[in-house]
Amino acid sequence: MWDFSISQALALMARTAPFVLFRVLVYFAVSAAFVVVTGTGAGIGYGVGLFGDEDFRTSATVYGAIGGFGLTAGVIFFLRDYLLYLVKAGHLAVMVELMEGREVPGGQGQVAWAQGVVRERFGTASALFGLDVLIRGVVGAVTGLLQGILSFLPIPGLDRLAAALRAYLKIAAGLIDEVILAQILRTRSDNPWKTGQEALVLYAQNARPLLVNAAWLTLIVWGLSLLVFLVMLAPAAAVVWLIPGPATGGMMVFAILFAWAVKAALIEPFALACLLQVYFKVTEGQQPDPDWTARLSQASDKFRSMGEKAAGWVTGRRSAPPAA
Repeated sequence: MWDFSISQALALMARTAPFVLFRVLVYFAVSAAFVVVTGTGAGIGYGVGLFGDEDFRTSATVYGAIGGFGLTAGVIFFLRDYLLYLVKAGHLAVMVELMEGREVPGGQGQVAWAQGVVRERFGTASALFGLDVLIRGVVGAVTGLLQGILSFLPIPGLDRLAAALRAYLKIAAGLIDEVILAQILRTRSDNPWKTGQEALVLYAQNARPLLVNAAWLTLIVWGLSLLVFLVMLAPAAAVVWLIPGPATGGMMVFAILFAWAVKAALIEPFALACLLQVYFKVTEGQQPDPDWTARLSQASDKFRSMGEKAAGWVTGRRSAPPAA
């Protein structure tokens, strides 16, 4: 059914407990920021609304809440590359080391050690974020190439099936970019762009087993997330009750926020621990297929861009421009 071990993934989560706790603190802090700033915006709107009738008060409260939520979302969007750099990539570094049988520090030192590894491999947060953007673009191109095969199969009603499959593959492929980053960390590469290209080719030539396992994990992730959402409706209702004015719709938003925090802090790293097992297993001993390299170069400008950046990278820094 799938090629990963849930018990091994849980054991890996337990061994990276300091980083799991760090993720919990970060993502629940983000959720708390959404709640506090949204509630503050609603309170300000409610206060302004006291100068008008009931309809005006309701509208002012809603607009205040929307403004607070939008402000927080904008700040988080601005800081998204640092979340990737400090949280996701750091946890991947610890996971990879343990899966390779190497020792990592315990306790709070694990987080600092992992961030040092990420800094050594990728440089700045903006560099890692730029690499991740290109990787996600190439992953999308690989998924598109696989989807294109369906359009040539003469099966009645396949167009509807293909549309559903395309949507599902896009969701399932969402885990792959972090797997590619993990491969860069695993090889201890001095040139992350070049190793990232090679890791993407290995993904493409093994896409079927990887996407099948990613599809199972997507079902598990979203099933658990739905369960968490239902559980979180109660605390979300309590938060909404504290916000002045009618804010029943906010209960759903806050429940989604709390469920997202659990998903990002606990469920996603579990899924990645599973998918890393599959990727390392199916690609073990393989070399990038030149045919797939050529195919990706033709299909994806982002893949070509990675090659250009790889050519200009020297031991962790961009090479100097040629002399005039």
